[in-house]
Parts: sequence; structure tokens; C-alpha cells
Amino acid sequence: MRNKKDNVVIAFMKKETVLCAAAALAVISMFAVPPDQEYGTYLDYRVLALLFCLMLVIAGLQSIGLFRYLGLGLLKKTKNTLQLGFALVALCFFCSMLITNDVALITFVPFAVMALTMAKEQELLIPIVALQTVAANLGSMLTPIGNPQNLYLYTAFDLSMGTFLGYMLPLTLLSLLLLAAALFLLGKKPLAPQSLESADTPDGKKLAVYGLLFLVCLACVLRLIPWPVMLFVLILAVILTDKKLFGSVDYFLLLTFVCFFLFIGNAGRIPAVSALIKALLDERELPAGVILSQVISNVPAAILLSGFTDKSRALLYGVNIGGLGTLIASLASVISYRLYGNSPAARKGAYLKTFTVYNLVFLAILYVAAMLLLGTVDK
Repeated sequence: MRNKKDNVVIAFMKKETVLCAAAALAVISMFAVPPDQEYGTYLDYRVLALLFCLMLVIAGLQSIGLFRYLGLGLLKKTKNTLQLGFALVALCFFCSMLITNDVALITFVPFAVMALTMAKEQELLIPIVALQTVAANLGSMLTPIGNPQNLYLYTAFDLSMGTFLGYMLPLTLLSLLLLAAALFLLGKKPLAPQSLESADTPDGKKLAVYGLLFLVCLACVLRLIPWPVMLFVLILAVILTDKKLFGSVDYFLLLTFVCFFLFIGNAGRIPAVSALIKALLDERELPAGVILSQVISNVPAAILLSGFTDKSRALLYGVNIGGLGTLIASLASVISYRLYGNSPAARKGAYLKTFTVYNLVFLAILYVAAMLLLGTVDK
């Protein structure tokens, strides 16, 4: 029989599989390239600082109930199932652009369970949550701060905000049209009267503080202020406002980035490995991003592939579209699956079937659109 320590280790490895894989790759690469002073140049400190600060700010806004307050206000205005579906899916699509795809799902999937249950429309729960997941993954691709892979690639390729938005806007608009079509296919019928709970008004002072801190992060993203200034301001402000927010940061995600940085840095110093990866990737960034994302998820896929190509647009398309497909293609999808699975009378098998159908259809259409877009411009 396994002892408790073994069970804890196995549970951790299951929960943080990507981190464990990244750590293994980093350690293996160290045998080929022993640690030296160049290791310090591998890390992208700006990306790590931005991720850390954005997680702090979003945790602060969540702690005062801002997203729940706004969501409940919107839901109270719906009159039929179509409007309700649009509201729930649109919340994930548009909010993910600013608060990241995983936070949007953590916030609004439980919302969907509550609202649809109160409206006695539980049969819509599976398609709506599946579409919320698709919406969060696709809405987040519009902005550099929508998801971790975008933030990393935006910085790694030194893109301007205008260039980034120009790249991603066509696919985002197409995604919105596809989501609307999917919602219309679910049909429309009047809602039974529902009594939604009231949400407390967010603390005005804290809202102002976190709003200003979000602007500080945005200024850093736009390269208006250096990252050390942002980091200092955020840490000091959170210490003075709510120290508990430091416990809300996903430090394992940050450590995963560090491990991949180490592996990529070492791989780049092994001529045979570097040349092989570059040869395999050349002019195949789009399919490589999609395929690799299905296996290891799109964040590590973006980090791994970026070290061996300069085709930023194709890689952005690949890892963002690649968030569709399998459940693990985007870790945000795993989050919504767990949230749905914890709901009363959850049907996980039926959910996975619906989720997979939606994802494959959206993936196929967006992949073709991405190929057409890349075919009309210099890659």
C-alpha cells in the first residue's frame, strides 16, 4: 500500500503535469549544458513580472465581487433562453480579453449553473458551459493580456499593441460570429420567472485601487513604464491593501515558465538540437502550434516553439486556435470541466461529447481561416 507521502506526490503530479514535464526537460537539458552564468539570461523577467502582477490585480477585483456584481446585473435583464445564453457566453468572451480566459471561466461558469438551474433550463447547461469555454479561449486571443501565451509571445517578439490587435482581430470577429450561430441553433423560448440573488456592491475604495493597479499593468504592457517600476508599485499597494492576495497567485504557473525558459535556453545552445527543431518548424508554425497544443496545452507549446522561429503571426494563430480541440489543449478548458463536474447532476460523459464536437468544428473553421489570412500576408 502507498503511504500518504506517495499519495501526495502522485496527486501533485496529476494536478501539475505540465510543470512536472517542464521541470524534467529543464533538468535533462542541464546534463548537456551544465549551469553557468548564461542561465541568468534565459529568463524573461518582464513576462514573469507581468504575469505575477496581473494575477494579483485580477485576484483583487475578484475578492471584492466585481465580476459577480456585473454579471448578475446583466442576467436580470434577460427575457428568454437565447438572451440568457448570449449573456452567459458573452461574459466569458469579452471579459477574457482583460481578466484572462481561466479567470473568466472560474467566475462565470458557476454563474451559468446558478442561472440555468433557477430558470429550470438545466438541459442547456452542457452546451452553454461548453460554449462558455470556447468563448473564453477565443475571446482571450484578441489581447496580449487575455492569456499567458499571448503575453509571452507579445513580449518575446517585441510586438506593438497595434500590430498584435491587427493580427488577432479577424479571427476574433469570426469567432464571435461562430458563437452567435451556435447559440441561435440552440433555439429560443421564454424564461420562467427567476429570482436571482443580489450581489453586494463592490467596495469603492478597493475598486479604485485595483482599477489603478490594472492601468499600471496595462502601461507596462504598452511599454510606457519599465517592469521593475510596475512590480514595486503592485507589491507595495497589495501589502497596504490586502496581503492575502499574494496567496491567490498561481506560483506553479510562474515556475512552469521558468522551467521552459531553462530548457529552451539550453536547447538553443546545442547546435544539433536547435538545427533539427528549426528545420522541422520552418513554415509549419501554424500546424505545429495546433498539434503540440493538443498534447501539452497551448501555453507551454508557445514557449517551446517561440525559441526556434521568427514567424510571430503564424505561431500566435497556432497556439491560440490550438486551445481548441482536446480538453488539455487549454488548461482553462480543464477548469470549466471541473467546475461543471462539481455541479448537481453533472453528466461528464455527455459534456465531453458536446465539448469535443464544438471544439472540433470551431477548430476546423478557424484553422482554414488562419491559413487564408497567412496566405495573404508575409509570414
